[in-house]
Amino acid sequence: MKLLQTDIKNKVLQSMMIILDNKREAIIAANKKDLDLFDKSDRAMYDRLIVNDKKVDGMIQSIKEVMQQEDPVGKIKSERILENDLKIQNKTAPFGTIMIIYESRPDVTIEAAVLAFKANNKILLKGGKEALHSNQILESCWHEALKENNLDTDWIKLMHMNRAETQEFLKNPSEKLDLIVPRGGERLIAFVKEHAKCAVLISGRGNNFLYVSKDANWDQSLKVILNAKTDKISACNALDKILVDTNIDGYEDKVKDLKKVLNDNGVSILVDDKIGKILPNEEAIEDEAIWHQEFLAMKCCLGAVDTLDEAIQKINKYSGGHSATIMTTQTDAAMEFMDQVDSAAVYHNASTRFTDGGQMGVGAELAISTDKLHHRGPLGLEQLVTNKYYVFGDGQIRV
Repeated sequence: MKLLQTDIKNKVLQSMMIILDNKREAIIAANKKDLDLFDKSDRAMYDRLIVNDKKVDGMIQSIKEVMQQEDPVGKIKSERILENDLKIQNKTAPFGTIMIIYESRPDVTIEAAVLAFKANNKILLKGGKEALHSNQILESCWHEALKENNLDTDWIKLMHMNRAETQEFLKNPSEKLDLIVPRGGERLIAFVKEHAKCAVLISGRGNNFLYVSKDANWDQSLKVILNAKTDKISACNALDKILVDTNIDGYEDKVKDLKKVLNDNGVSILVDDKIGKILPNEEAIEDEAIWHQEFLAMKCCLGAVDTLDEAIQKINKYSGGHSATIMTTQTDAAMEFMDQVDSAAVYHNASTRFTDGGQMGVGAELAISTDKLHHRGPLGLEQLVTNKYYVFGDGQIRV
């Protein structure tokens, strides 16, 4: 796709905001068709599927924030003149065509597309069948905005394919793909990695940990735990595992206190052997695989560790590499934890719920990357470009 001027891209985004506002009733009605067909027993997925007035307002706000951000394309990353007078610039450039595969959330159809388009990328959107009606009307809004500004609708395209067709497309794409971002559970990610022929940037599972150190402020810890666990269970930044240091003052009483606070707020717990001795009536963790699981539910695992090092080792062994928190009053311990834990975001005395593009000041995000190439963390506008070398000469040859 050709490079577009910034003002043209922003005009499309301005058009899109107006169209979303004017068509909000139709968008919500289309979403209701999806909600009526969905099995509400899967609360996390159902919550992600809902589109209401507040969600439409959020879509419009996401577009506005991206429109106001600086165009990431064509920025000089480095520049030098060599002894042979060659002038070399390293500049940002679009990826080309990005495909995102995602489940349930119709607002991804807005956030992913606005970011990709502003960064001058074509985007192929493969949403889940559970959001079919919602995604179709949002795609039609995008196409209307593009047509209003005399641009081809191929810039933003919803892929109408089932699982078998998607698998075949990944193996033998009918057009050039430069990057695929699977945004969903482990099965989806494994499916894409198995079949894709181009670069895949992983937006991994959550399974986030919080470690209460021996020097933690207990009241603060309870507040952070509750927020991280219960604020939004369908989010990938929600808390699933809690480790309590056995050397904290009043250890057994604090474990009982934590259990009561969690239960009083509707959170069920599973306990390891050490915690089970204090809470014998709670469900025991029988299978080690549970430590790897992202729950997306009102439950969590509660375990005990004897040292900071043990907490770090356990988190690095089982977490999804997304987010991890240490609760401690000791700065040195916090820095050791943050340096040693291998996650995209590490926290000191704060909720994992802040691992989000908007909350971190990045703005709208394509996903939270748990990969290490080319970026880890929120994939915002600045992360949806690659680089390109521009070499200016005057007849130089290599000798």
